[in-house]
Amino acid sequence: MVTPIPNHVKELWKEWNVRAIILFSLALQTFLIVAAPLRKRTSRKLVIFLLWTAYLLADWAASFAVGHISSKQNDDSSGGSKAKADDIIQAFWAPFLLLHLGGPDTITAFALEDNELWLRHLLGLVTQVLATAYVFIQTVPGNDLWISTVLMFFGGIIKYAERTRALYLASLNKFRESLLQKPDAGPNYAKLMEEFSSKKDARLPTKIQMIPEPDVESKAFSKDVKEGDLTEIDIVNYANHYFRIFKGLIVDSIFSFRERDESREFFMNRTAVDAFRVMEVELNLIYEVLYTKIEVVHNRMGYVFRFLSLASTVATLGLFYIVDKDDFKPFDVRTTYTLLLGAICLDAIALLNLVCSDWTVIGMQKYPTIRQSCLSKVFECFLYLQRPKWHNRENNWVTWKLRAALFRRWSDAISGYNFITYNLRGCPDIDGSDQPDHQSVWKSVRDKIYFVVKCFKKLINKIIDQLGATTLIDELKYGIRYRMNKPLWNFIFTELQEKAEDADDPEIAKRICEARGSYVLLESTKFKDDKIKEIIPYIDDVTYDQSLLLWHIATELCYQDDVRKDKDKDEESKKYKILDPKDEEYGEPYQFSKVLSDYMLYLLVLQPTMMSAVAGIGQIRFRDTSEEAKKFFVRRGKGKGKEQEACEAILGVDTNVEPVTVKGDRSKSVLFDACILAKKLGKFEDDEKWKIVSSVWVEMLSYAASHCRPESHAQQVSKGGELITFVWLLMSHFGLGDQFQIKEGHARAKLIVEK
Repeated sequence: MVTPIPNHVKELWKEWNVRAIILFSLALQTFLIVAAPLRKRTSRKLVIFLLWTAYLLADWAASFAVGHISSKQNDDSSGGSKAKADDIIQAFWAPFLLLHLGGPDTITAFALEDNELWLRHLLGLVTQVLATAYVFIQTVPGNDLWISTVLMFFGGIIKYAERTRALYLASLNKFRESLLQKPDAGPNYAKLMEEFSSKKDARLPTKIQMIPEPDVESKAFSKDVKEGDLTEIDIVNYANHYFRIFKGLIVDSIFSFRERDESREFFMNRTAVDAFRVMEVELNLIYEVLYTKIEVVHNRMGYVFRFLSLASTVATLGLFYIVDKDDFKPFDVRTTYTLLLGAICLDAIALLNLVCSDWTVIGMQKYPTIRQSCLSKVFECFLYLQRPKWHNRENNWVTWKLRAALFRRWSDAISGYNFITYNLRGCPDIDGSDQPDHQSVWKSVRDKIYFVVKCFKKLINKIIDQLGATTLIDELKYGIRYRMNKPLWNFIFTELQEKAEDADDPEIAKRICEARGSYVLLESTKFKDDKIKEIIPYIDDVTYDQSLLLWHIATELCYQDDVRKDKDKDEESKKYKILDPKDEEYGEPYQFSKVLSDYMLYLLVLQPTMMSAVAGIGQIRFRDTSEEAKKFFVRRGKGKGKEQEACEAILGVDTNVEPVTVKGDRSKSVLFDACILAKKLGKFEDDEKWKIVSSVWVEMLSYAASHCRPESHAQQVSKGGELITFVWLLMSHFGLGDQFQIKEGHARAKLIVEK
């Protein structure tokens, strides 16, 4: 009888499975501790996928190896000294797997949902500890490595417990509880009224007067605002201060107006770059609290347990070095040394990460002697490397790339998705019906090949759709990656800062927060043209998702039309050019409009979880509009790479009659409504037009940012970060939102008896 798997393969697997898996587990731990920080620095799908795969495999490999060690000991009936030696050495390896299940410091959770499963990890801790203890107990008689095994067992429990506690602390319920202050019942009402009644009964002239209560909390929260530019250490300290106050944003906490006023004062007096750097560190602190072990390790008890864990590993290495190893296989001895040295190296890397983290800089401020020493200068230099790369780009390309990969705090990228480009690429290639007759044979063959390819594409698309990977494939095929730069951030910051100046009244702040593009057009002193009123209905009289798609298509039509008209001019008189996504030097309003327009459509179509609170029927509307665009492009013979011609064709359509009058409202397409909007925008002077469009896009972005669910923002900090998250945090710091609901001012009642 022929077996599917040959016997020699089975024997080979039986002999080497534990050894291979435990080394594989160590390799996964090494990869994770080194590569896990990349996920806050890049939004590349391949990097995220590799980290996700390693994260899942790491737990599987460790659990699988412990199970195999246990089952192998149960199945081993030879009773020879060699088998006993194998059992002893493999029982010694089992605690290393506990160490691996504890995971590296740089990643405890891959997603927020992992934190909610902390009870499952607690159960896993108990079961894995029992399984490891069972493996060890079976080898106790005659086990010369029992002391070393116990030491490693102790270190493994510490590491696994650290991870479980980190998950527990980062779970949203516990995170929310940690923000709650001590219950405050207020003044003793019953006692005060008893005294008031007794005085009244004694016919004494008595009254209750409210007196201001000393604002103790204000002193606790207050922090002097430094004038001028901030040093690198100042950035970290201010970021930590506001992180402690505003981390409740993640769980929809509310804040007092005292906290709002303090934050507004600080950020209103900052430059755009300094404000960005402070928020960059804030989001980095949020990332580390939610996805790493930093909360567990960076305290006194954490230092003690980390020292004990490292000490147990070093002691184990010393004991294993001096023990008699003649009964063990040479490969097993080398494997054991690899595991021991690997554990020590991983702890050393974790210690280096801990020392070089923002938390060390924060803790350093408690000790004036250290703060004023040369160590402070060293941290200044290190923190300088973590600045946004667009803030101070080096001329040396290698140095710049290396610094960006190792030290930056987020991806520095703005994703984009363009409606016109997407639909042109989705159009079939145009057949040449006017070809000469002598090519008819080749045309027939080509048509057959084209038909087969078309059927194959349909099959592949259907499979992708059934697997639910359509959005991912569309992002990989059609996604654009623009580079964040200083002029764009300065523009966004200035727009929000001007609105914050008007937002002293909380009601006005809430109104600004609810604006979807019309506030800046109607209230700003920048725009006084009467034609503004013609475009307001395309904001206020439609839903947000419809407005977004309308303005995206209109922006692209105006952009391509201006570039086309400008193409034939002399180089000196040209004002417009096609924006290269790799270009980091753009700085004109039409370029800001293009980037923000593509970014907002990317959020609507490819990041529906970020826009779910405001998207409405955005997916249906996008699909209907896309279908109409594809039919129009096919009929007009427009294909891939013909964006300017396609936009010119759309603008050439007669739109004197509104589309809804002709088509009805069954289809949700807004293609030619956007064409009408583009023509209305074309009535403005070029400079005025792009100032209007760019300002509207900033307001649309800020509306989406303030209405996105907080946990979606928290999720994005582990995926390279998003511009919308920075806008969300900046709006909160400017006091633009509805989370400031606790009224200012405290008072207490005092009983006054007049003479």
